[in-house]
Amino acid sequence: MDEVVIRLNAKNHGAFYLMHEGEQTGEMIISIADNVLTVYHTEIDPKFEGKGLARVLLNGMVAYAREHQLKIKPLCAYVHAQFKRHPEEFADVWLKQEGEQ
Repeated sequence: MDEVVIRLNAKNHGAFYLMHEGEQTGEMIISIADNVLTVYHTEIDPKFEGKGLARVLLNGMVAYAREHQLKIKPLCAYVHAQFKRHPEEFADVWLKQEGEQ
């Protein structure tokens, strides 16, 4: 069973980690400030790529943002692409930048 865990330092910088049977299989680098969760980068261990694990991380991060009433600023190319591909699914948490559709 895959588990998404968050670890933040005192400045609210850190990551969501995807754990599979005690092994870290992916991470999503983030920071939180002023009710905005900024996502910088998503990475899945190459031996686990192609199994939909980035989406598992994305879903865990979005659930956390909703639970804590945060808006998401998707600077990560993967997260931004998913938000653009499924705007209705993420409309409540997506902090769009000026001029973004």
